[in-house]
Amino acid sequence: MGDLAKIFKAYDVRGVVPDELDEPTAEAVGAAFVEITGAESVVVAHDMRASSAPLSDAFVRGARSRGADVVHAGLGSTDLLYYASGSLGLPGVMFTASHNPARYNGMKMCRSGAVPIGGDTGLTEIRDRAAELVGEPVTPGGSVVEKDLLKGYADHLRTLVDLRGIRPLKVVVDAGNGMGGHTVPAVFEGLPIELVPLYFELDGEFPNHEANPLEPGNLVDLQRAVVESGADLGLAFDGDADRCWVIDERGRSVSPSVITALVAVRELAKDPGATVIHNLITSHGVPEIVREHGGVPVRTRVGHSFIKAEMARTGAVFGGEHSAHYYFRDFWFADSGMLAALHVLAALGEQERSLSEVAGVYSRYHASGEINSAVSDQGEALRRVREEFAGRGEFDELDGLTVTGPGWWFNLRASNTEPLLRLNAEAADESKMTAIRDEVLAIVGKVSE
Repeated sequence: MGDLAKIFKAYDVRGVVPDELDEPTAEAVGAAFVEITGAESVVVAHDMRASSAPLSDAFVRGARSRGADVVHAGLGSTDLLYYASGSLGLPGVMFTASHNPARYNGMKMCRSGAVPIGGDTGLTEIRDRAAELVGEPVTPGGSVVEKDLLKGYADHLRTLVDLRGIRPLKVVVDAGNGMGGHTVPAVFEGLPIELVPLYFELDGEFPNHEANPLEPGNLVDLQRAVVESGADLGLAFDGDADRCWVIDERGRSVSPSVITALVAVRELAKDPGATVIHNLITSHGVPEIVREHGGVPVRTRVGHSFIKAEMARTGAVFGGEHSAHYYFRDFWFADSGMLAALHVLAALGEQERSLSEVAGVYSRYHASGEINSAVSDQGEALRRVREEFAGRGEFDELDGLTVTGPGWWFNLRASNTEPLLRLNAEAADESKMTAIRDEVLAIVGKVSE
């Protein structure tokens, strides 16, 4: 067993198997989970990694040792686990390491109704209690029932987005050998969609490419397939299929900010005047479009815990992040890449324009994308940027440093886990964005020398 403090992160558990995360550890976490949450029943699911089923079985043993009954959903995506937690009214645990390499695994935990468990809402206590329990013998007390929830999950998503009557669409989906290969066929069944599958074989070794659509290199096969097959669009899911990246008919990426604006408009049409959450590095076009459609935009720090907290606090109908996580009030305020994909399909299929034309309506600015710089002294780099931009714009330090000037803005923030500074810049014209981006990078670069 490794150091539990190392594998328990701010919002989940993540570590190398078996060096940092093994079956005795998962067993202890199962027992601790029940003790700390007081759960009488728990629902569990897992992804396709070779270690996922054994680890989830160990967790089940630990949970049952404390008298809890377990609903074991078997293979599923993370949003299927959220569906299970919400629809069954049970706390839940998903075994996955998302887009991490094959040697990793982890756990995402939630209370009943898919309410997330993080460091300040029980995860630290679970970690500390599990550390005390590792190695203790377990005697199962509660029952375990296997329950296939895939059809219920697919049916539920289709009740949230009406795809009846859309025109036929040809869609390439790259599952990256992850859980999208399991859930997409079920969700798309009976819809007027010609599915072109890429890498649907469940394989936790990820033999074709990493299941991380945020890395451009992992989208190349999908982009090529969309163009060569004459598809209407492409979708790429990460390993646990809770994130979705969209490719238009020309093989070009559609920014998550554009998807956020598109879905926000659709949700506001159903609930006029509702609140929409966006983090501070989404395009400024997002709050503009939300206001134009009668909604109330609320800006948050980067990170799903902040988005989910604001969703719950404000009762927001929808929330979107630059990382292609999308959150829905009608889905227990949880994130679902599949639900976002269905909104895109509906928006496209309800009219005759191409996706590039539809997306163009929601694309207003030129963005740099996130650029990482290795910096030995993050504080000094931020200080120099503040100094250089003093008097040139408004300063905001909600999350790192945001500077907003006439027709441009940038955010520079430190990574919580690596010696990196992350830059996002945007402007009304590309030359201005490039100039601002390069100026900030030059200042940061001097600290790295």
